[in-house]
Amino acid sequence: MSTLPADNLVKKLKAKDFATDQDVRWCPGCGDYSILKQVQSVLAELELNKDDTVFISGIGCSSRFPYYMETYGMHSIHGRAPAVVAGLKLANPELDVWMITGDGDGFSIGGNHMIHALRRNLDINMLLFNNEIYGLTKGQYSPTSEVGKKTKSSPLGSLDHPINPLALAMGADATFVARSMDRDPKHLKEMLKRSYFHKGTALLEIYQNCNIFNDGAFFIFTEKKNRPDTTIYLEHEQPLIFGGGTKGIRLDGFKPQIVDLNEGKYTVADLWIHDEQDQMKGQMLTRFFDDPRTNPAALPRPFGVIYSTERPTYDDMLFAQLDEAVNQFGDGDLDAMIAGGTTWEIK
Repeated sequence: MSTLPADNLVKKLKAKDFATDQDVRWCPGCGDYSILKQVQSVLAELELNKDDTVFISGIGCSSRFPYYMETYGMHSIHGRAPAVVAGLKLANPELDVWMITGDGDGFSIGGNHMIHALRRNLDINMLLFNNEIYGLTKGQYSPTSEVGKKTKSSPLGSLDHPINPLALAMGADATFVARSMDRDPKHLKEMLKRSYFHKGTALLEIYQNCNIFNDGAFFIFTEKKNRPDTTIYLEHEQPLIFGGGTKGIRLDGFKPQIVDLNEGKYTVADLWIHDEQDQMKGQMLTRFFDDPRTNPAALPRPFGVIYSTERPTYDDMLFAQLDEAVNQFGDGDLDAMIAGGTTWEIK
């Protein structure tokens, strides 16, 4: 995370300053357009230096993102964006590094890389575009597709149990886990800023509509008419309230329970208070994952910062270790190291 410029004479940046002259080649109506716009707006509001900002992606529809950002960037290898990002951040730790990935890129071929990037905690920003489908390769089911998903690769319905990305991130001891959506630009911008200012690996899952191959996958959560009863917006140290203020979540022991505040049995004082730093409750929130279309008793889907904690970053620890090595052993000699300290004579 870079220090923001203090010089008031610097020209105020606008979103268009971060837009390239490339034609944006996503399908008309794709949720990626909204995400792109909000990212460009946030970078301008933060007054980031374009020369110190880098976007790295893997492969997939979302991974065209670097072409459309007037910053440095790389459209890298399928599933290997975390490895490229790690190398870049360690080569130049002063850079603001953003990683763009999709549910297929990040949790299929790239799943192992994602796990290790999350646990290592480099100071980077990960944006996960989740549309529950493979869009670039024309509509096969992905690791996040629901059971029974009928696609070109599963004509009778997928048998695979879907990955829960944020539960997986919590299991990998990620230090920042959050969720937003393409159809709520204000909330998305807020989460992008929170991700940026987190010191460590920040994973922001974004529900993104693929209107060609999986249209409406998240409409139950993203459409305004559904949103009050199916989603809950998390705020630190605030009670879990939804349903336009008429419903809440309380804990019956360790079991979350939906209560109707209008009935009079429970009040706001009885509700679960969100604590971003509570890892156990964060784990529980990632399990609010049932689909209300198939389970009428489903808990509302959480949006916002689910968990955030501070832990030393891999990059800071690495450079501290290098300094310690130099202090103990001196600058070293690369040629001598390659030659080694033991030789053999073959007769």
